Amino acid sequence: MDKILDEYRSKVGNFEIVEIDEDRIAKIRAELDVEAPIDLHWTWNYGHEVEELAALYERGKRGQWNAETDVDWTTPLPLDEWFLPRENLLVLSTVLTMMGADEETCKAAAVDEFAFTISQLLHGEQAALQLCGQLTNACPTMDAKFYAASQVADEARHVEVLAKLLQRKFGQIYPIGATLKVLLDKLLQAPTWKTKTLGMQTLFEGMAVGIFDMIQKASSNPLVSDVIRRVKQDEARHAAFGILTMRKTVKDATEEEMAEMEDFAFNILETLNANQQLDMLNVLGPKYGLDPHAVVQIGLSLPDWAKINSDLYMHTVVPNLARLGLITERTEEKYRACGIMFGDRFGTGVDADVQASMVN
Repeated sequence: MDKILDEYRSKVGNFEIVEIDEDRIAKIRAELDVEAPIDLHWTWNYGHEVEELAALYERGKRGQWNAETDVDWTTPLPLDEWFLPRENLLVLSTVLTMMGADEETCKAAAVDEFAFTISQLLHGEQAALQLCGQLTNACPTMDAKFYAASQVADEARHVEVLAKLLQRKFGQIYPIGATLKVLLDKLLQAPTWKTKTLGMQTLFEGMAVGIFDMIQKASSNPLVSDVIRRVKQDEARHAAFGILTMRKTVKDATEEEMAEMEDFAFNILETLNANQQLDMLNVLGPKYGLDPHAVVQIGLSLPDWAKINSDLYMHTVVPNLARLGLITERTEEKYRACGIMFGDRFGTGVDADVQASMVN
């Protein structure tokens, strides 16, 4: 399989990065209409066929919440105070601290990067909203249609709550990064429900669980913590839906189909990783006197770069792929070579809150 965005790849030392030029970024963002043909699948069996999915659907119904009335929007979020750690979680404040920048500059950079990150998650939630609508058409069982429909409501709420957090407390929503837009369009255009489930439910929802969990654990602001906690609980169910659905898909797959799924998963994650946050660095780096490529080089030169870089991937998505059998000896070395996998491929397990929503 050809690499995604192959024409926008270059080398920083031995590491291959993806960076899209400004003219192409504008065109990618302007592509609002995406051709996404999907087969509609009727089913006449209205009883439960997959008890685990039925249980997950019941859990989803019990877990509904209102983004306007259940969140206390009067809670202050002072942007002149640290609400996330100064170092390690966010790139800009970590690098600026290393360079000796003053606290106010580091604090402002942390706010900007957090807003940029939440903006990208917001755009991803819109993609999930649209993709789950596709799954209600395409999934073959009523249990899967029920759950996909409940996830549509979840994703609409996530779009609402993240947009309100950004608009009401940060005053800005950043545009979608070009690399993310290309990858999300690929999932929306995927020809089968199986590929869509692997891409969105297993890969992107798994990544989202990791990001939200890290933010929730690090946040010292009650509003941020509450919003992220609520969204994370939903996302963990979504990732569980992906695991349940992909288990049967993998079990029934031919050797050729398995290879295709392995390669698809790797290529999506490798492209995310190859961007090395350049979409964010190109927007925010110059504001703080940082050269985006120099920041990437600093990161790549760290002696424990592979461990640091892999932390997000090893939180949920890589262990889930490994347990599904979608990381094998054939592909494992590729994950390790680009810094996505470090240590045991099955990871160290997620926290209790996430685990409670996952189906083992």
